[in-house]
Amino acid sequence: MSASETMLTRKNCRRLRVPVLPDEEKSILENAARVGLPTAVYLRRLGLGLEVKSVIDQQKILDLARINADLGRLGGLLKLWLTNDERLKNISTQKISQLLEAIKQTQEKLFAIVQTL
Repeated sequence: MSASETMLTRKNCRRLRVPVLPDEEKSILENAARVGLPTAVYLRRLGLGLEVKSVIDQQKILDLARINADLGRLGGLLKLWLTNDERLKNISTQKISQLLEAIKQTQEKLFAIVQTL
């Protein structure tokens, strides 16, 4: 491969230098850290007009999906217990109350995560 055919990568391309004030630098670094991106990637995406998707937000969405699945399993268990199935007649009201409490706690976790988004 000749010099004219050299493959362009970010390592061998031009770099932009942007003068910033100390408080601007701090703000940029904090914003990049908040979305979980290296500063260069954060600034490149902003400069190109691309959406800056937060890695942290994606993690919270995965957390919400897991909690939602837990609620589905708990709801299914409650539905099974509330049927008149003869095999389940020995389930105590205490067990049902414990399940309802678990569902309530899971809903509270879900709400807490939603509030942080």
